[in-house]
Amino acid sequence: MKERNIPRVEAYAEECRAEQAELLRTLGKLPAPTRSEDLRAAFCRDWLTSQGAENVYIDGAKNVICALGCEEGRDIIVFAAHTDIVFPDKETLPMREEGDRLYAPGIGDDTANLVNLMLAARYLIQNKVELACGVLIVANSCEEGLGNLDGIRTLFAAYGDRIRGFYSFDCYMPACCNGAVGSFRYRITCRTAGGHSYGDFGRPNAIHLLCGLVEDLYQIEPPQRARTTFNVGRIEGGTTVNSIAQEASMLYEFRSASQDCLEEMEKKFRAVLEGWQDRGGTFTVELLGVRPGNGPLDYEALDRFTERSAQVIRTFTGQEARISASSTDSNIPLSLGIPANTIGTVAGDMAHTREEWVDLTSLPAGLKIALSLMLEYEKE
Repeated sequence: MKERNIPRVEAYAEECRAEQAELLRTLGKLPAPTRSEDLRAAFCRDWLTSQGAENVYIDGAKNVICALGCEEGRDIIVFAAHTDIVFPDKETLPMREEGDRLYAPGIGDDTANLVNLMLAARYLIQNKVELACGVLIVANSCEEGLGNLDGIRTLFAAYGDRIRGFYSFDCYMPACCNGAVGSFRYRITCRTAGGHSYGDFGRPNAIHLLCGLVEDLYQIEPPQRARTTFNVGRIEGGTTVNSIAQEASMLYEFRSASQDCLEEMEKKFRAVLEGWQDRGGTFTVELLGVRPGNGPLDYEALDRFTERSAQVIRTFTGQEARISASSTDSNIPLSLGIPANTIGTVAGDMAHTREEWVDLTSLPAGLKIALSLMLEYEKE
């Protein structure tokens, strides 16, 4: 990393301390379900424009894109943080503070990281930092759940052949993801004739059959060549207490850092499913999404890219980077062979619960990480 940048990064973070916390309080109350990120997208666009950004727009996927020095033909580095959260709320999100902790659904995943992206981008904008390449600041949609990474997929459809590196600000410090955990996600539906719980007792029940399938899926032995997991995350169906269920469905996924292991799990899943056909019900499968794993990467180049991130994390947190593979927006560039890191810029806990919290005192260190990484691409 460029150590000469440390003093100005630290000065800017201190200058932003109060504003940073207030911006988080404001943004953290705005609902942003996946594919319904409109309020946050509009807020981020308007805020960046008010800070002096001249080329900011919302694309068809609800990504907010701020282009800095991205004239035709220039290579591009992307800095992103996602606007969506896992919760379906459409009204103002609940928020409370206890000491230095700020509690709200999605406040760390990914709202606080998004705030650090925005404030770091403002430094480049207002100080007219001359960049050695184009930089895209992206507040992207569709990272969570069944968003299927569609925000970043859309970004790469538009700019992919010019992108040479990718950073996503997500997770907690000192996380640094440099590998893509791929996944397959399905909706599995069972249908039967159904009937009255008393008069038609004994007919096949879709809920009963679906539960049998779940039991067998949980007997699958995942391959051991790489960490491989599976999960049934949601079940729904039936009509009422005195009806034999005609229909029931579930959401099922499996994950692995190995494409070979994903393919093996796919075969095992299909074999178990086939064993439940014609046992009183009909099972259908809908593929909801595929998150790709690592593609044709130059691992030496990726290691250099990651080491620079690790140095920045070490400098501003005093901790060694926690390097691992994960399932994040970085899956898309990594699957295309483009170096990418997903980096935490906040301290907190309880992600994906309504009790999630962040430590407000950690925000300045996270801003230092975000801005220092951006200044790595300042023209010499």
